[in-house]
Amino acid sequence: MTKTDAAAALRRAERHLRTRDTRLAGVIARIGRCQLEPHRRYFAALLRSIVSQQLSGKAADTIFARFLGLYAPGGVAGGARRHRSRTRCPTPAEILATPDAQLRAIGLSGGKTAYIKDLAQRVEDGRLALHRVSRLDDAELTAELVAVKGVGEWTAHMFMIFSLCRLDILPTGDLGVRKGMQRLYGLPELPSPDEMRALADRQGWAPYRSVASWYMWQVIDQL
Repeated sequence: MTKTDAAAALRRAERHLRTRDTRLAGVIARIGRCQLEPHRRYFAALLRSIVSQQLSGKAADTIFARFLGLYAPGGVAGGARRHRSRTRCPTPAEILATPDAQLRAIGLSGGKTAYIKDLAQRVEDGRLALHRVSRLDDAELTAELVAVKGVGEWTAHMFMIFSLCRLDILPTGDLGVRKGMQRLYGLPELPSPDEMRALADRQGWAPYRSVASWYMWQVIDQL
């Protein structure tokens, strides 16, 4: 999906959600347009997802910046003035050539170090062909991604929403979406995955559940 196509689709999604869900219509009116936008930085997005697991946003930002810094000019893995950009994403081959000790030294756990290396190896040898992921359907793409060590359904959902801008993904494992639903609809407890799907069906979110989920994050972050 191009950025132009995505923008038009998001406007349709907002109109759909406003007409079917009166509570969400109020949120859309206060927050404004949905800011999802597709991009092709697939490898960087997956690396970031692995680094961010079980971390706060600030801690994840810090460690990911350290990770990129390894490959910047003068960085431990980057060599002296080897690259022009200080924020470039390393290639899979560069990551595979980086000693685990260097990755551990910037704050990555042993598990995350292994997960990053497995992702890099799968991209390098072609088992995970990132150039074709946009052509896979949701189930096929999820199966491809969860084959990577440390990548689960949540990461697959985030990738489909934020990288590919697929508009009908309901990330039932995301705490922020669960909290947004609980707050907006006055639920006594955090909804289970089945309860989330049932609520989305009642409120008429399909085929734009990704967009509705984006607004659930805004309920928590901005309202």
